[in-house]
Amino acid sequence: MDLFDYRLQQEQRSVQPLAERMRARTLKEFIGQEHIVSETSLLFRAIRTDRLGSCIFWGPPGTGKTTLANIVANSTGGNAIRLNAVNAGIADVKAAVEKARSDLKLYGRRTYLLLDECHRFNKAQSDSLLPAIECGDILFIGSTTENPYAAMTPAIVSRCRVFEFRALSEKNIYGALKKAATDRERGLGNMLLEVDEAAYAHFASMAAGDLRVAYNALELAALTTAANADGVVHITLRDAEESIQRKALSYDENLYYDLLSAFCKSLRGSDSDAALYYMQRLINGGCDPLIIARRLIAHASEDVGMADSEALVVAVSAMTAYERMGKPEGLIPLTHAVIYVCEAPKSNSVILAMEGAMDDALHHKDDAVPPHLKNAVYGSEEDQKKSSEYKYVHDYGGYVKQQYLPDGLVGRVYYRPKDVGEEKKVKERRREKGMEDR
Repeated sequence: MDLFDYRLQQEQRSVQPLAERMRARTLKEFIGQEHIVSETSLLFRAIRTDRLGSCIFWGPPGTGKTTLANIVANSTGGNAIRLNAVNAGIADVKAAVEKARSDLKLYGRRTYLLLDECHRFNKAQSDSLLPAIECGDILFIGSTTENPYAAMTPAIVSRCRVFEFRALSEKNIYGALKKAATDRERGLGNMLLEVDEAAYAHFASMAAGDLRVAYNALELAALTTAANADGVVHITLRDAEESIQRKALSYDENLYYDLLSAFCKSLRGSDSDAALYYMQRLINGGCDPLIIARRLIAHASEDVGMADSEALVVAVSAMTAYERMGKPEGLIPLTHAVIYVCEAPKSNSVILAMEGAMDDALHHKDDAVPPHLKNAVYGSEEDQKKSSEYKYVHDYGGYVKQQYLPDGLVGRVYYRPKDVGEEKKVKERRREKGMEDR
């Protein structure tokens, strides 16, 4: 590399965001995901021996998915083609596959296709890639924030090993920020920068496991904070709050969880005044209102449930309204939902039904579907004969008694409606059908 190329590279690096400059280049530099990249892990051993097949990295933003994909490609003797599913089309996929086949044939070098946002690939795009993955012409590494089992073509997922990434710990992020602040080559080490411990802790806490958010906040604070008389850029907790746009909690961690617990128990106890008070304590202390909205949705099913199913609709609507409106207007529908859930009749029949069904599904050995409920389209003649015994409820006025549970679970009751709210009507309908005792 000549002097001109070196200077050009330095200029390009200087305009890159801190998060991009600090991206790990080797497994040794990689931060977090110890369950995936420890020296005894499958992934680590596969990378070391160059035996890693196609895989999908799935997890929250800013947890190292794209970074690890790059490390994998750079740690082997193969080529790497990088695409983003947002703007890559079938032509791009075909060109990548053809180049991979050519390099494998001419030079014996395998090619990694690193595909960001891989869940955005539609069926046609996935089908164009599938044969190359299947025959090994290309090694596919997809990165996604969406559940691949639900968001991607099953044929692709079935040919890949899925590695689930987790949100980074505050300790991981804290250490990464300290390194970035002192790194002279790629970080902010060439600045006279002084960061308070409270500021580091706030960045790490409010980033919610997303290292990219923490890097961006630190860089913004460093570039926008005026230097003092000695030329030192001093970042305080207040600077950190402004940079990451989240106020530091005005209580310690123990009090935060105590307030959240009090809020949840006030919802369950139908005390709307107490629930509103604790909600405001949490929000004014720096808690994200979406945390409250999520708890509200859970309690709308767990503690109100079938006694008033409208509670769930109101809670979800309030969360959507807050996401679209933000503060302060978005707090109005959130308050509306808190009052509704508090004042609604209470029933825990939904959570009890879920836990009972889950226990049997996990631990009961007899899980055979009754013959008359099977899909006999592709079954044997015997299956088709038994399937004909199924009673179509609309031929019987909307309900007919027949066996639905497996033989070993006949008579099992998971959902037991209570004599409260709308569940009174449900209980009466079940009694009329002779279902109350199975």
